[in-house]
Amino acid sequence: MEQHPLVREVFPDLVAELVALLEDEGENMLAISAWDLRLVAECGCGDDFCQSFLTEDHPRGQPFGPGHRCVPLMPSEGMLILDVVDERIMYVEVLNRPPMRDHRVQQQ
Repeated sequence: MEQHPLVREVFPDLVAELVALLEDEGENMLAISAWDLRLVAECGCGDDFCQSFLTEDHPRGQPFGPGHRCVPLMPSEGMLILDVVDERIMYVEVLNRPPMRDHRVQQQ
């Protein structure tokens, strides 16, 4: 079974920004875990302003349940909001930002 790619290999600039913003918010454990996030699935909503993605398997349309919290971050542009369950980043909302460059494309 193929393993999902690391977000840092696909979107290294985003991961560096997430780590810095999480550290600024005092979310040091989440900052550490952001380095090892996997790109499990894109949002798939089709909205042109959305580049959000899942970092853990989770049934679409289902609530995250107990232990869930939202972590809004303060990027210089657009919105970054994390869905966290039991201190694991499950979903990264990336909204109203310039298109992210997929670093896998240039490697091929």
